Amino acid sequence: MERNGRIVQHDRTAPKVLARSTDDLLGVHLSDITANPSDSVTVLSIAMMLDAVRADREGNAVLTIALAGGLSADAIVTAKPMQTGSSDVAAFVIMQIPIPSAERFVDPALMRDILLRDASPVEEDTLDFSELAKKMTAQLVPAFCSTAEVLVIESLIGDNEVPSHLPDGNIPLRRLHVRHDREHPAWQSAFPIGEILRFPPGSAYTKSIETGAAVLEHSVSADSAKKLAKSWRRKPVGGLFTDVSMLVIPAVSKGTVLGLFCCFREAGARRFDRYDMEMGMEFATRSAVFFNHATRYNREHATALTLQRAMLPTGLSMPSSVEVKHRYLPGSELVEVGGDWYESIRLPGARVALVVGDVAGHGVRAAVTMGRLRTAIQTLAMLELPPAESLQQLDELMRTIGEREPHFATCAYAVYDAVTGEIELSVAGHLPPLLVHPDGRNEYLEVIPSPPLGVGNGVVDTKVIGVEDGSLFVLYTDGLVESRDRDISEGLDRLQAAFGEGAPEADLEDLCKTALDGVYSDAKRDDIAVLIAKLRRIPEDHRVIFQLEPEHSAVRHARSLIRDPLKRWGLEDLIDSSELLVSELVTNAIKYANGEVTLRLILEPESLVCEVHDSSPALPRVLQVDKDAENGRGLHVVSQMASRWGVRRTPGGKVVWCEQLVPAEITEAMRAALENPDEVTPDAVPVS
Repeated sequence: MERNGRIVQHDRTAPKVLARSTDDLLGVHLSDITANPSDSVTVLSIAMMLDAVRADREGNAVLTIALAGGLSADAIVTAKPMQTGSSDVAAFVIMQIPIPSAERFVDPALMRDILLRDASPVEEDTLDFSELAKKMTAQLVPAFCSTAEVLVIESLIGDNEVPSHLPDGNIPLRRLHVRHDREHPAWQSAFPIGEILRFPPGSAYTKSIETGAAVLEHSVSADSAKKLAKSWRRKPVGGLFTDVSMLVIPAVSKGTVLGLFCCFREAGARRFDRYDMEMGMEFATRSAVFFNHATRYNREHATALTLQRAMLPTGLSMPSSVEVKHRYLPGSELVEVGGDWYESIRLPGARVALVVGDVAGHGVRAAVTMGRLRTAIQTLAMLELPPAESLQQLDELMRTIGEREPHFATCAYAVYDAVTGEIELSVAGHLPPLLVHPDGRNEYLEVIPSPPLGVGNGVVDTKVIGVEDGSLFVLYTDGLVESRDRDISEGLDRLQAAFGEGAPEADLEDLCKTALDGVYSDAKRDDIAVLIAKLRRIPEDHRVIFQLEPEHSAVRHARSLIRDPLKRWGLEDLIDSSELLVSELVTNAIKYANGEVTLRLILEPESLVCEVHDSSPALPRVLQVDKDAENGRGLHVVSQMASRWGVRRTPGGKVVWCEQLVPAEITEAMRAALENPDEVTPDAVPVS
């Protein structure tokens, strides 16, 4: 085309498409081949396109082109500037003209080549049903039909189950995708994606499901379309289906129908025939394999996720003065299960066990091992074993597991005492926890690490650290600070920077987000578990400690000592029972231990805890006594009157404790004070 819009050259197909001879095309203006050359919109569009060419830019326009047989079609016309020296030729013009309906779908070889030329209709790594449906309809439209929809048996998606037999025609199906070659909005609104539906008896859909064979309707009559629209209670269907050619093809795998491909050719296009049925069935059979793969993958994936979610804690427990938040992030979207885990376990005596661990590897095997370790750690915590001893027991468990299949894990285990304000910490091959002080200073708590669980015979070391109220204690797995393109030291520095000045006053949920900032974009990251605890001691007016001399008169003295604090706390109803419990525990301590005895009372929102510390390592146990015996019933009395009781060893001896439930009004008042400390009046909670 010249700069003035005159055509100077054309390809060999132009005369046939435009119904003009070569002489009639050469020298004519571009507007002369349009259906209405004098139309103002046409004139303006061509003028703007020529201006772009003169400015050495690409010009585009949508023009209505006159075709053979008196027909016309909207075409996308693109004029690309050309550098031709002194020649008047200025642009190369490309016209994208849609094929007339009567000439579509007339070349079976071409359709077969597009549908079946590849061994698989979609990429092998596509395992999502929606993506599968989009790619399958993209192959069908516009090569094989003008409109296509994909429906699958609802149980494939809802239950991840393949029917064991040929399904009933009334079985519910889910529409995954609809594609129209001109993206007609009427098809999208009449056939919404995601809809779950049942088709009326006798329709082409139910026939195909029941027989497992393709069903062809050469031309849907107006009456049939209206009946179908009425049964669906969807009036626009009548107009859309009238005079279309419809082919319903079942996707069959191992003798079972998994879904349907519904193909439509608009009025005026070549109708479906038997050869099209054969071609469509071959395409559907190949596609059904991918539906089967996706179902199996989704079922296995759902099983693995259910397994891991059942093993990870759904709720964390802790003393009233401690706040704990957590995050778990899987390594990738494809492998969402792994061996990272976390725990916050409330222990008797206003203590809490904080644990983070990491089993080597990913997938179901690592998740199963993680579940075993987590169950074991809960049991060991409730036995009140110290962190070092608990990790030694876990090491024995991992060695037993490793006899069947080699495995190892790392773990950091800490116990915080909300009365003394101390952390007892042990580490087995794990990264050091981060302690953030109230003034914003932070440090990694270096503990001599033992080898990972299941690897060696190293001694597990313990470190006891005093912690200021309001400090943050951060446990994490290596995925947070280590990646393939970053040194671990950089990750540790980044984590320290995230918990700098102002972190102790920040919301823990926001801190979790800050800690994970930047890791989401790493597609090759490891699993990540983060546990953040804000540590505070039990308020001084909710705990009392008494030192008792190792003599029998101390029992009477202990009973008198506990009366005042119980009255201050509003627990007058528990004085009698508490005196009896204290008497039994102190009597045992004086009888079997040497040295001072310590009595400790702790008030929590749900319970009153009584602890007796002594120097004897011997653990008391409930004895079976004769009915006429005068001694040996002390712990029987304790077990009957307390809601629960127990014993734990300490470096200097042991602690015997018992709990009693406090009245509901005291519980509610204390919880209100914790949730809204600025709104609670001094009389709303017990104070000393």
